[in-house]
Amino acid sequence: MTGHDGDAERTFAALPPAHGRGFAQTWWGLAWLRALEDAALDSGQVKSGRRIARAGAVGAVSVRPGRITAVVQDRDRTAHRADVLLAELSAEQWDRLLDMAVERAGHVAALLDREMPPHLVEDAASEGVELLPGLGDLEPKCDCGAWDHCGHTAALCYQVARLLDQDPFVLLLMRGRGEHALLEDLQGRSAAPVEEAPEPEGVDAAEAYAAGDILPPLPETAEMPEKPGSPPSLDTETPPGPGVDPVAVRHLAARTAVEAHRLLADALRRPSERPAAVLGLTAAQDAVRLAVDAPDPALTERLADGSGRDRQSLAEATRAWRLGGAEALSVLEEEWAPSGDTLARARAALDSAWDEDERPSLRAEGNRWTAVEAPAQVRLGRDGRWWPYRQERERWILAGPAALDPATALSSAELSSAEPQR
Repeated sequence: MTGHDGDAERTFAALPPAHGRGFAQTWWGLAWLRALEDAALDSGQVKSGRRIARAGAVGAVSVRPGRITAVVQDRDRTAHRADVLLAELSAEQWDRLLDMAVERAGHVAALLDREMPPHLVEDAASEGVELLPGLGDLEPKCDCGAWDHCGHTAALCYQVARLLDQDPFVLLLMRGRGEHALLEDLQGRSAAPVEEAPEPEGVDAAEAYAAGDILPPLPETAEMPEKPGSPPSLDTETPPGPGVDPVAVRHLAARTAVEAHRLLADALRRPSERPAAVLGLTAAQDAVRLAVDAPDPALTERLADGSGRDRQSLAEATRAWRLGGAEALSVLEEEWAPSGDTLARARAALDSAWDEDERPSLRAEGNRWTAVEAPAQVRLGRDGRWWPYRQERERWILAGPAALDPATALSSAELSSAEPQR
């Protein structure tokens, strides 16, 4: 550590009991717990540690390079010092990691927002730097004499998962660099050489301000219309030209107005509230968008034929579009196999979504997990959200909007399946 002596160790006050909640909510916190749970030889000790941590029996946690420490109390109030060791990154690994972070400014911005984007971990791994611990990387040491993870070191790991949720810099400190030293090094690497500034162009600011009272005022911002506008009427005495379908043209104009209204609403939102941009749609996807609220059965039939669907498939697709746009349609029609970090995050989310005695039996196939004892299913989207599905006449129907938690999505699918279908 260099530059900040006080940055070499951080101490976190004891956290309150974790009744009724999981220990990790972020994907990186879940990955930390998976490294513990997969490596422990005695699952009973892991469960004991979970109970100890949930009861609030882990004292203040000290975090420093290569080690975390806390005093953990047994049920009989016996106190034990528990340590968990994690190898520090070498100087050469830190150089590779920091050079990569400087090249990708979004990584630094995410860390400053106390987030650890998956791409940061993936990009670091591509440079030969593993940030998150893997199988066997968390080395336990406890004065109770256990040679493997005991309830005390497991409890410490569960408590640290809560700290990692709040601040991923805790992990980076364990790997050898504190927040201030890390940011100082990043700033030094990203500083560009100072060049002589060119002579400014334009009007002097003082002159422009002085002339402000003679300039016309800016027009008031137009109010957002409550609903999309109506296209002009096509009911004229002039007959349509060859190949022109007035019903289709009228519907196309109406859908264009709806899309324009949506784009305007997105533009007026704050940047953090804007939804992800929809990239170019295929002809089959765009046919589904146009089929939403299509006024004429013949037009619906044409859109079904043009997109390679029958009427029932198109109805299911338009329902998905209403609930979640292009992403929901993709989840409905595309089956894919998660792998690598995506699969690890999905499994971690599924493992932590329910308590041990409440976890349903699920059958996995690709990105789809089907309940064995209920006509319900959850599907993982490529954006990490979970979509609820119910079974209806041997077909899987989207049952509602996406959820960040698989338990919420499965519950929504089960509730939908229990309701009378029309």
